[in-house]
Amino acid sequence: MPRASMLVGTVVVAGAFLLSDLTKDTDARVPLQWLMAAFILAALIYFLIRVMGWRTTNFVVTSDRCIYRTGVLKKEGIEIPLDRINTVFFSQTVFERILKAGDLAIESAGEGSRQNFSDVYDPVGVQNVIYQQMEDDEARKYSRIGDEARSAAESVVGSAQLSVAEQLEKLADLRDRGAISAADFDAEKQRLLGG
Repeated sequence: MPRASMLVGTVVVAGAFLLSDLTKDTDARVPLQWLMAAFILAALIYFLIRVMGWRTTNFVVTSDRCIYRTGVLKKEGIEIPLDRINTVFFSQTVFERILKAGDLAIESAGEGSRQNFSDVYDPVGVQNVIYQQMEDDEARKYSRIGDEARSAAESVVGSAQLSVAEQLEKLADLRDRGAISAADFDAEKQRLLGG
């Protein structure tokens, strides 16, 4: 989008300058006016097409993936899981920095390992959000592993703290509810009683 607006601005300014600076000869001026009007119209049409494309492009960072969708008539898209992203690059020209836009590239593990996205709004901020979400995703994974380990440890410790009579009572309850068979109950009872 920034490149399109720069092109349209250049064409419009150049056209206005040339039309105002032409000689007063009407034979030469009229065809040049039509030619410049055609260039300005073509530049405006190009600009409108680019604006529509830019408005229908979505780059979304969720807690699990980066999602890119674009297109008016023909839709295209890609989803990149955060745990597959290796590096995020960005670049901005001086003009793009003024407009707070730029290009973003995501290098990931997989087929077509580098994806380029042009005219992304605030690429520095997007890069920071991607890295923050990657860190949060890692923290959630470690938290989930820790919760599972803590739960397993509590169940082992909990069963070790019960007396033999309490454990037999729980086994009998499981047998009565049909969760374990009578043979399983007898085998576990023998193990607990040391026989």
